[in-house]
Amino acid sequence: MKKEVLFISRGESFMVNAIIDNLKSGGYKVSRIDPVIKELNENKSDHKIIVFYLGDYVEEISDFLTFLKDVCIEEFKYLYCIGSKEELSVIRSNVLIYAVRESYERPVNVKTLIADLDALIEQHEGDSAKKTILVVDDDVVFLNMMKEWLSDKYMVSLVNSGTRAITFLANNKPDLILLDYEMPVTSGPQVLEMIRSDSELENTPVIFLTGKGDRESVTKVLSLKPNGYLLKSLKQPELLASLDEFFEKQKVDKIIKIARNFS
Repeated sequence: MKKEVLFISRGESFMVNAIIDNLKSGGYKVSRIDPVIKELNENKSDHKIIVFYLGDYVEEISDFLTFLKDVCIEEFKYLYCIGSKEELSVIRSNVLIYAVRESYERPVNVKTLIADLDALIEQHEGDSAKKTILVVDDDVVFLNMMKEWLSDKYMVSLVNSGTRAITFLANNKPDLILLDYEMPVTSGPQVLEMIRSDSELENTPVIFLTGKGDRESVTKVLSLKPNGYLLKSLKQPELLASLDEFFEKQKVDKIIKIARNFS
């Protein structure tokens, strides 16, 4: 991960410029934008780290906060917020809270911020060998829980609709997709059908997530021939064990296939 920061603030101020100057002194390349959807959309692809300097205007920009939340969750951005106690309270009451990695009350200790960013980059460099998992679910609370449960062991990306899953997959190829079976508009089965009909995606493993564990429901899920299914009621240790078993089996199957080719 590059030492680059997208800094969001409404205009410039002495404090904003001081933080940006300190980030630059810490070796970071900083690009500043206003909290405007168009500006974020034009600059988001070049940055993994976003620092958001809040202001008393934060209650007036709910559309921007929602867009920022979607960008951070769907494109796996790391969001750091700086603000007053009241401004951070607004963020905590907004769905954006599910995308925030860390928040700091003003006046912020910039050395702490830089140390946290440095630790993130160091961790990310150690994550390069991790398997990548895309989680698709319309429940944002569930997505946030999955991120917390899986991120220590896997590189996790999140999207909250079937349509956004297809958009994500146009530019990203995860090692596994955990796909909610029941979603509005574009359901899990429809997403699976689109994946299997795409020559570049057809071999991507897909495991359905379902809240129903009765025999009839499970049979219905498996009839679509995913790579498996997991109940949403699983506890974290059970979920991790199931994923470990899946990837281990995948590794063994690959070894067997290679051995057969040489026999």
